[in-house]
Amino acid sequence: MEKFSKTQKPMRQETVGIDLGDKMSRYCIVNQEGDVVEEGSFRNQVSSLEKHFRGEPRRIALEAGAQSAWISREQERLGHQVIVANARQLKWITASDTKNDPGDARKLALLARADVRLLAPIEHRTAEQQAELAVIRARDAILRARTLLINSARGIAKGFGVRLPKSITLTFGTRALAELPEMLRTALGGLLRQIDALSEAIGSSDQQVGALAQQHPEVEPLTSIPGVGQLTALTFRLTLGRAERFAHSRDVAGFLGLRPRQRQSGARDPQLGISKSGDPYLRKLLVQCAHHILGHYGRDSALRRWGLAKAEGGPKATLRAIVAVARKLSVLLHRLWVTGESYKPFPQIV
Repeated sequence: MEKFSKTQKPMRQETVGIDLGDKMSRYCIVNQEGDVVEEGSFRNQVSSLEKHFRGEPRRIALEAGAQSAWISREQERLGHQVIVANARQLKWITASDTKNDPGDARKLALLARADVRLLAPIEHRTAEQQAELAVIRARDAILRARTLLINSARGIAKGFGVRLPKSITLTFGTRALAELPEMLRTALGGLLRQIDALSEAIGSSDQQVGALAQQHPEVEPLTSIPGVGQLTALTFRLTLGRAERFAHSRDVAGFLGLRPRQRQSGARDPQLGISKSGDPYLRKLLVQCAHHILGHYGRDSALRRWGLAKAEGGPKATLRAIVAVARKLSVLLHRLWVTGESYKPFPQIV
């Protein structure tokens, strides 16, 4: 039985399940016997949360989603115990033939009442970490927008037999505009100027990333790995939030979706691809680092040799080796974060 101090209110035995929506969310409250005692909806606003959930502490369960971070923080501020469920593990809800918002909220409440481990709880980042990570997310959005515009400009120009410059610099648009025939300058002028504007914005974002990295000294040991820059190291640091949340460094690979899925049953144990759970952007960065480590410019190291050995056997083996190196890299980054040590290309095996 839980113990409470004299100043702490005891938690009510009722359990709340919340099915989050875009503007409105549904909630369901069940008692100890699992019977529904109240159902309703609320607006995804701080004032509405306070109106519906201010009072004695309860256990509240909700699925991870776009708005679960701030809503869970507000519920905790109101004194509730909040469990954020991993939606990928809730097949009873996601694969149900009778899926609806009231039913989902009730199932979340029942699962939280029975055993919170059934929800495979996740840990959200702090508001500060989320704000810092927004700088990296915004940079990625600008970069993708620039890539889209450049590809569009190249495609249009190619239809007229014109090849735009290969190198992408701050003056790509200006240089490309100078090479276009008169009939295309009016059509592509605005597009090319936007490309240069986006390049300047990316440069400003890079400066912000550098400034954030300076505020997190634990990032420096991570960049000692050849091929891992400040962007990857900082993204790794902010995405994981706390090094202590993982009891073993090898658990990070599973958290980032870099471990193979399992469908073992009896004597049948097929070889499957990686789960691809977790943060896709960080996973992409780690795969890019793995490409560099195994590529022409990669420095000699035990990790590189191990990856090149796995890459023998054709294109499919190479792809598997890249993912395997990315998986080992995620474990190594966490280990360097925990120990504060610098990267050793050929560590001594004791």
